[in-house]
Amino acid sequence: MIATLNTSVAKVLADSSQRYDTQIKRRITRTVMVGDISLGSEHPVRVQSMINEDTLDIEGSTAAIRRLHEVGCEIVRLTVPSLAHAKAVGEIRELLNKTYQSVPLVADVHHNGMKIALEVAKHVDKVRINPGLFVFEKADPNRTEFNQQEIKEIGDRIVQRFQPLVETLKEQNKALRIGVNHGSLAERMLFAYGDTPLGMVESAMEFIRICDSLDFHNIVVSMKASRAPVMLAAYRLMSDTMDKEGFNYPLHLGVTEAGDGDYGRIKSTAGIATLLSEGIGDTIRVSLTEAPEKEIPVCYSILQAVGLRKTMVEYISCPSCGRTLFNLEDVVKKVRDATSHLTGLDIAVMGCIVNGPGEMADADYGYVGKGPGVIALYRGREEIRKVPEDEGVKALIELIKGDGRWLDPN
Repeated sequence: MIATLNTSVAKVLADSSQRYDTQIKRRITRTVMVGDISLGSEHPVRVQSMINEDTLDIEGSTAAIRRLHEVGCEIVRLTVPSLAHAKAVGEIRELLNKTYQSVPLVADVHHNGMKIALEVAKHVDKVRINPGLFVFEKADPNRTEFNQQEIKEIGDRIVQRFQPLVETLKEQNKALRIGVNHGSLAERMLFAYGDTPLGMVESAMEFIRICDSLDFHNIVVSMKASRAPVMLAAYRLMSDTMDKEGFNYPLHLGVTEAGDGDYGRIKSTAGIATLLSEGIGDTIRVSLTEAPEKEIPVCYSILQAVGLRKTMVEYISCPSCGRTLFNLEDVVKKVRDATSHLTGLDIAVMGCIVNGPGEMADADYGYVGKGPGVIALYRGREEIRKVPEDEGVKALIELIKGDGRWLDPN
């Protein structure tokens, strides 16, 4: 009886350990190169964005790409709506290389974009196509169904128009993003599956299977929607479907048209962070109705919050209560202002010793209210020294410097 009980307890503990493992186990994918940036489960989750300048504005677009790259954007996308825009990308690439450095570029190609895609493929590292628009035909308002012959003819046209691009990218060893948008599914997909995550997945799988038949596998896939629940369902289904069919392609995550301000950031985080926590996703973009450079800090904050990349200081601070012995909001700001240029550290600012030392157990350094006008500084769980409150931030910097973990700000 005791042996049976012990076995049961051990099983429960083992199951619980697996269930509550804090280490994210990423979905296994192949590596896809975008310029000199590697995407896939063996590499960090990459951050990307998109400029909003007209690509015909060579100098303006080049400056915009540079601004994004300088704040940490690893892959930059630009829109290519015409053949003239495609040719302009070549000039942008030349100017970038001449005045700055090489930056991994992605061309966004939409409506009936075969000729545009073939031209721009010469100048970029990845081409993004939208399956719902790549072979675009205006919807027929009087249509009630698609017969099998019509479906076959459309499928043949897709292969005919898509194959030259696939062969070009394969020959040049460049990448393709099959980027499905919830709001732009092809008419026959809507008839077959409705405006659903399944329709999104089938739209992508049609193009993936064509690529596979041509032995082309430098593919990244996205399933974007403007509502987080739809986006979540689509990516989960896409991940499962690809894995079942043996397609281990990386996934590009994003909530499209998320909006601006706090809500745009919250909506993006709800979708992206949830999937990352499930191990799904290899590159991300936060789509804000703001300057593109403002998207990058949100991306890195998401990645740091779920423990996938550490690119800044992690600040741990309590919400404050009646026991707090100093103005916590002001002190957190002072500590952040003094240390935000550092990377790889966890710094805790806690209002009192009741919860402080315990709640900040994982922090590298702690700044804790010890008594009226007195601050205790910690290294990990060890109290190092007590100082007057007005010397607290200076003393924290001295402690970090003494440990050889300080860098002067640029």
